Amino acid sequence: MTSFLTLFIGLLATGMPVFLVLGLCAGAMFMTSGQPLVGAAQLVINELNSPSLMALPLFVMAAAFMRFGGIANALVNLAAAWLGGLPGSLGLVTVVACTLFAAICGSSVATALAMGTILIPAMLERGYPRSFVLGVVGASGTIGIVIPPSLPLILYGIVAEQSVPRLFLAGILPGLLQAMAFFIWVLYEARRRKFPVEPVLPFRERMRVTLSAPPALLVPLVVMVGIYGGFVTVTEAAALSAVVALCVSLLFYRGFHWTETLSVVANGLRSAASIMLIIATALAVGHWLTESGAPARLVEFLLSHQFPTWQFLLAINALLLVLGCFLEVTATLLLVLPILAPALGPMGVDPIHFSIIFTHNMEIGLVHPPVGLNLFVLSSIAVAPMVSCRFSLSCWSCLPSSLTCPSSRCGSPARSSGDDVDGRARCSGAKILRAATLICCNAI
Repeated sequence: MTSFLTLFIGLLATGMPVFLVLGLCAGAMFMTSGQPLVGAAQLVINELNSPSLMALPLFVMAAAFMRFGGIANALVNLAAAWLGGLPGSLGLVTVVACTLFAAICGSSVATALAMGTILIPAMLERGYPRSFVLGVVGASGTIGIVIPPSLPLILYGIVAEQSVPRLFLAGILPGLLQAMAFFIWVLYEARRRKFPVEPVLPFRERMRVTLSAPPALLVPLVVMVGIYGGFVTVTEAAALSAVVALCVSLLFYRGFHWTETLSVVANGLRSAASIMLIIATALAVGHWLTESGAPARLVEFLLSHQFPTWQFLLAINALLLVLGCFLEVTATLLLVLPILAPALGPMGVDPIHFSIIFTHNMEIGLVHPPVGLNLFVLSSIAVAPMVSCRFSLSCWSCLPSSLTCPSSRCGSPARSSGDDVDGRARCSGAKILRAATLICCNAI
């Protein structure tokens, strides 16, 4: 395990792409353990041959059609039509439009890219501070991996062997709560800093914009009704969403000509291929970690030290926050979850609940320095240096975690004695630090 960590951190520090780091580590570990590399390749092929995994490239393709097809513009216009007259109207429009787009594409980066391309220039032109603009777009874009259809939740269901529809259902309320928290914060900041107020549209204009929006909302409708109505599987819903997004883009909004369809498909395939490369190599590493006995040793360690559930969750949060700063969502999920999943049951943690804790930690990683995919997206759109983007988003990165922070009462017995409560308060910080240190070291 020590050799694996040394090789992994060393290769990552060189700036090598994540999929190459994972692939080289997997190959080296398989060779060290005496297993043939042909067996590792066959293992990866078998793992990729999953019906649920087929949904990933299809949802990515649907997101590409929506980004180029004018659907993002329709959602922005819908939000702007009803939020005029409020302080910081464009900031509120950003939060609402990102939430609507997240319910269609399932990707944080795609949401930040689509909404940022439209809203960042408009907000800067209206005089909004650059730090506020980058912060609200980047942070609101992270909602894309919580509200279904979420690509990380699909991967979580495959690795942890959980029902993907149940995971989707679990992400709806936390995603909406997060959007509400962002909305309230933007409204508060707008009133305090006196941001511009957009004019109120006439009622007839509002209705015209609203009536033009239903085609854009067909995609989430098809996904949710199809899955929870029992008509289609998740993979079939992904295929339908791609077809519906293409038809809506070509027939209703005409964001691109039908002769440009192949170029849009090629763009979507490039995005899907980069994700699948990381998945393939991470699956090989995850299989080696499982075969090495790391999950069993972690469970034994946790049970022997009798950590309360709340300390376990806080320590895992600390581990995920650190990993999220240096690895992208897919790599973190496929590396850590095979080790943590067997420990959830013995520690009394519901895997469905843990999936939302996991994805919210990954949200923070998307906008947290020193690395974060949304940072690169915003830097390219706003033509701003990476330092500016990191500073702008660092103040937003802690907000999602407040919605899923585990209760301090989880897994700890009730105590009525005042002395016990005071003693627990005095030593809780030391307990958390000790639990985080020990669990992080043994989990990796």
